[in-house]
Amino acid sequence: MEVLRSAREIGLMRKAGLLVWEAHQLAASMLRPGVATAEIDAAVERFFAENGAEPLFKGVPGRVPFPAVTCVSINEEVVHGIPSQRRLQPGDILSIDTGCRLNGWCGDAAVTHPIGKVKPEVQRLLDVTRGVLDLAIEAMGRCSMWSEVATQMEAYVKDSGFSVVEAFVGHGIGREMHEDPQVPNFCSRQLRASGDFRLVPGLVIAVEPMVNMGTKRVRTLADHWTQATVDGLPSAHFEHTIAITKSGPYVLTAAPSENEP
Repeated sequence: MEVLRSAREIGLMRKAGLLVWEAHQLAASMLRPGVATAEIDAAVERFFAENGAEPLFKGVPGRVPFPAVTCVSINEEVVHGIPSQRRLQPGDILSIDTGCRLNGWCGDAAVTHPIGKVKPEVQRLLDVTRGVLDLAIEAMGRCSMWSEVATQMEAYVKDSGFSVVEAFVGHGIGREMHEDPQVPNFCSRQLRASGDFRLVPGLVIAVEPMVNMGTKRVRTLADHWTQATVDGLPSAHFEHTIAITKSGPYVLTAAPSENEP
């Protein structure tokens, strides 16, 4: 069962979310052809350390503990890519996912970036994936159940000619990175039967649509972490940590605003 957060707790989560936003600005400033993804990861790790934040991803258990503070996924890689000496090339797209815990509270966000000029259909994939996250945030302010939002997200992606990744979903977030509830970007019989939840003040969730140009199916690569599309076509990933407040959705990992609650 999901836990509802107080206004004070949401304020503390906002501080973690702002740090995640700043980490993404740092990463974005480094993106150009020839940069190794390990260099980006090292810069984000230093940034979190300098600000007294604990990275959420490094050491996550698996067949091999996750070795980095960011997930960096290139082109057909969907999520959980491991930073390396691989250098960015013109026309690549790079998904960066990272999160931290600051003073006991978590923030988590992801962005997919074009490296230089990309093909028009690839840019459209990025636009649709960012667009479906924007749609979800807006819908969270007027829908009463998550299934309503998920249905609209799925329709938006499919109407655009792309597919929604179903192997990975969003999640509740608070003291821990992954909490209840699970937050799918599509509506299934299981969601309607037993997984649905109300959108009420105090709910904090990480919404993270992953959208593929071709098939929704993914496979795990030999490093035991990286997930890639089965057909080798590109994938995009955007994520925000979002709180429901009495005045509507509050994006905790967005840029600073003059009208902060």
